[in-house]
Amino acid sequence: MGADVVTTTVNRQCTLCEAHCGIRVEVDGRDVVRITGDPDDHRSQGYICPKAAALADLYEDPDRLRAPVRRTADGWEQIGWDEAIAYASKGIRDVARRHGDHAVANYLGNPGAHTWSLLSFVVLRLAMASRNNYSVSSADQLPQHVVATEMLGNPVALPIPDIDRTTHMLVLGANPAVSNGSVLSAPGMRDRLRAITGRGGKVVVVDPRRTETTKLAAEHLQVRPGGDPFLLLGMLHVVFAEGLEDLGRVAAFADGLEELRVLASAWPPERVAELTGIDAGTIARTAREFAAADRAAAYGRVGVCHQTTGSVTHWLITVLNAVTGNLDREGGAMFTNSVVDATPLFRILNRLGIGAKLHRTRRQRVSGYPDALGEFPVAGLPDEILTPGRDQVRGLVIYAGNPVLSAPGGRRLDTALEDLEFMVAIDSFVTETTRHANVILPAVSPLERDDLDLVIAAFSNRNHVRFNPKAVPPRPGGREDWEVMNDLARGIGRGRVGRPIGLAVALLSKVGLAGPSTLAQLAVLTGPHGVLRRGPRKGLTLGRIRRQPHGIDLGPLEPRLPGVLTTPDRRLHLAPAPLLREAGRLDEVASEKEDAAAAGFDMTLIGRRSVRSNNSWLHNSRRLMKGRDRCTALVHPDDAAARGLQDGDAVRVTSRIGSIELPVDVSDEILPGVVSIPHGFGHGRPGVGWKHAATKPGVSVNDITDPGVVDRLTGTAAFNAVPVRVEVVSGDAVAQDAAADRAVAGAPGS
Repeated sequence: MGADVVTTTVNRQCTLCEAHCGIRVEVDGRDVVRITGDPDDHRSQGYICPKAAALADLYEDPDRLRAPVRRTADGWEQIGWDEAIAYASKGIRDVARRHGDHAVANYLGNPGAHTWSLLSFVVLRLAMASRNNYSVSSADQLPQHVVATEMLGNPVALPIPDIDRTTHMLVLGANPAVSNGSVLSAPGMRDRLRAITGRGGKVVVVDPRRTETTKLAAEHLQVRPGGDPFLLLGMLHVVFAEGLEDLGRVAAFADGLEELRVLASAWPPERVAELTGIDAGTIARTAREFAAADRAAAYGRVGVCHQTTGSVTHWLITVLNAVTGNLDREGGAMFTNSVVDATPLFRILNRLGIGAKLHRTRRQRVSGYPDALGEFPVAGLPDEILTPGRDQVRGLVIYAGNPVLSAPGGRRLDTALEDLEFMVAIDSFVTETTRHANVILPAVSPLERDDLDLVIAAFSNRNHVRFNPKAVPPRPGGREDWEVMNDLARGIGRGRVGRPIGLAVALLSKVGLAGPSTLAQLAVLTGPHGVLRRGPRKGLTLGRIRRQPHGIDLGPLEPRLPGVLTTPDRRLHLAPAPLLREAGRLDEVASEKEDAAAAGFDMTLIGRRSVRSNNSWLHNSRRLMKGRDRCTALVHPDDAAARGLQDGDAVRVTSRIGSIELPVDVSDEILPGVVSIPHGFGHGRPGVGWKHAATKPGVSVNDITDPGVVDRLTGTAAFNAVPVRVEVVSGDAVAQDAAADRAVAGAPGS
């Protein structure tokens, strides 16, 4: 930094992942000089991971779109904002006029949950008046929401491990040392995990791979992919058989304990040992230690979400917490008390009978998959586009998502998007998905906008709130996400007042002009920490939040049951009928692997992630993409030897729907019979605007994840525990396989 440079420091959060670490952004005019951790942030205390610096990369990226573009026969042409909004709005209105409102779908990507512009996306959905709603939730955490709905009646009341006060943490299918927590916002997870051991506690990790988190744990249970629900049932068997159950304070309002006892009785450790790959003695000891701990928390994430048993497994995790007295108690699994509390809303919706209609009351037209939270699973979207009939999807509005790389069966979705009549993308890059759009509407980068986290804070290990002021002035002519969506909602709704859509248009015109700050202010004022609840001296307003540059600590998690219950009888349902029925199918699940092996798929695919990556959208950052190739097939030395493989050899990984080819990485950190491949790679498709990402090796693992294999309760795709075979690439077969893969991409889905 030159001596003549005068910088200004802006305190805000990094919003690239759920940790939401506090950062200090040093700027010189419009230039970002440096990004460092904010030592005064009460949660992160100066910690940041390598991704934080990528906020500057997103802002400065030469491949970033800085004005709307329209696709033409000769490529993309830049157009003005007024023309772009009019063109996009007319295109969507025309599709709806020709085919009906439900023929226009919408999709919300992961970054949308990290901004208060999400409120404007909700209004945009209302303006579209379509039931074909989709989001990344069905490729991420939907089983957790459905379990919360069935057990508590409240889909957003997700139990969060009180990690800073627990003395025993059981981690299943999660790698928080890399992710910094997911549906568990807690910066600096490595230090927090070490602290458990430091206060005399224990961390146990259940994972087929020796992950970065296992290296911080006292014990690693190397479970077979898909074995998690059986392990939990074996543990519950021991808890009940040895009289270790104790519901604690929730006993007064909990039902279903006897049904759980009967279920667990059929799964002794000796029975589940073969299914899990963990010996019966270890399973029993793990159960006893968890039940005996004075403060214990079981936690699971995407590794167990992404299975055909995702909902059952998350249910059993909550059940284990509950029957050992660790649900809603200090050091156990608790519920946040965020500045915005949706509990009263869901209580009202349930009383009106509307809440029930948001959950498993409709079926997707072609796949038959159920809806949840008013959305259909993205696994069924390609068939909704490609299959003729009433309400066939012919138009699409997508916000901040790249499902061609993140959804199952990506090749088929890629093909389906080509078949749309009109597509609008609200995005800042020409991605593998947005390259199919007729028009792309790019918003400014996160550093160029004010923001307030209204979603992620609801899953934090500590109650807090922090306002995010813009760090640099918005570029000339730039628009924020909410401005783009408000304009688009007005354009789509124009001329349609008088129908149900008119309500959305009227709402937008009343409060949308001021942006999401108007709704955020209302939510804060009426929330549990607002002035209307806490009084003028202690209560919060948006202005008071803005004036605290390092955020506001609202205290540790406190017991909230039965307050967060919105079930009709206001009781905790430990054994909901749909989940008991799914548990009754576990014998079928156990036999599926044998059937796959008989069909020639003798290995099992799981995912993995890197601390220097975040799905697909940071791969254009040069600083994050330095070093060795991270898109590799990780296999055990025994599996490599059986196939004559060495490090760096090219292998073909084949599932029921297709094949991909990539280098092999041989390591004993993976369980024999398992292959691990990260997702979000594969930027070599023609027309993609991420020039640097396109130069990097890698393939999309979701080209071989099967959209026909899902969790039955939610339609969430089984990205993990996918049966595959791994073989050396034969040069003579490459051309034949490429042709076969192209045929698969166009074949009907299951």
